[in-house]
Amino acid sequence: MTNMQYRPLGNTGLNVSTIGYGASPLGSMFRDVKQSVGIETVHKAIEYGINLFDVSPHYGDTIAEQVLGHALADIDRSKYYVSTKCGRYADHGFDFSADRINRSLDESCKRLGLDYIDIFYLHDIEYADPSQILNESLPAIMKLKEQGRIGNVGITGYPLEIFKAIVGNFPIDAIITYCRYALHDQSLLSILPYLVKHNIGIINASATGMGLLTKRGVPSWHPANQKLRELCANIVEQTAADGFDITKLAIQFSTQHPAIASTLIGTANPVNLKQNIDWHLRALDSQKGATQQCEKIISKFNQVETSWPSAQPEKWAAIK
Repeated sequence: MTNMQYRPLGNTGLNVSTIGYGASPLGSMFRDVKQSVGIETVHKAIEYGINLFDVSPHYGDTIAEQVLGHALADIDRSKYYVSTKCGRYADHGFDFSADRINRSLDESCKRLGLDYIDIFYLHDIEYADPSQILNESLPAIMKLKEQGRIGNVGITGYPLEIFKAIVGNFPIDAIITYCRYALHDQSLLSILPYLVKHNIGIINASATGMGLLTKRGVPSWHPANQKLRELCANIVEQTAADGFDITKLAIQFSTQHPAIASTLIGTANPVNLKQNIDWHLRALDSQKGATQQCEKIISKFNQVETSWPSAQPEKWAAIK
């Protein structure tokens, strides 16, 4: 057992663990994972006090949902919250139609062995037409909330423009943002006060920039430009020479902001999961030189473009 901490997720009424479990590795998104190992990791997450599990039918072409469902089958439902997503699918790309959203919920519930989803997200809405999201997708998902089939409505994506476009125009409950509050990129801070003002539950993901700040490095599909990749590789090497674990620093930095309710950690390794939680629970400033090292790392990213293209954010920026 760990001394897990919990924070309120906006106005959802959910009190979530400051470390959440990102279930994409259960679908072998980064490496092949045996189902038994994935199930063991989820059980350890529960044991360590994690109560938020995030998944999507996109992860491993539904495999992640299936494995998570098996893992949670014998766990008391009061011990966890589950969020899943709709709109993005490994087999057919993107479909944000109302009909597909309804069918997606049915399919996800069946795979997860649940009849109720705590948070249901529109997955990476920057790839959709804004008018469809506002006039069809969000009303459809809101109806599911009114019917009591889901508890809360959310959106996910990479460009910050999508959150500025939706928040204030539609009563969503939560967002998942990734790679925008990490050592390499803190641009989420530019809209954080706006999100807090509207009582949005904020969940952060990819504390290491989807592998940029790890010894293993990035997968082949990573969208970062070459200069950013090279800089991160140099930082990883230099940090190790200075006696710091880059992943530890990345997790400690990304999980400390009080306005961010939970940061998702994705791993299918029980040992790594426990290590990440332990790092998080140690205050950053208690580690000699760690805060200064983080500041030193952050300053290096002024040299390069730290974000990458994702769909067409300008079409969202036009929405007021």
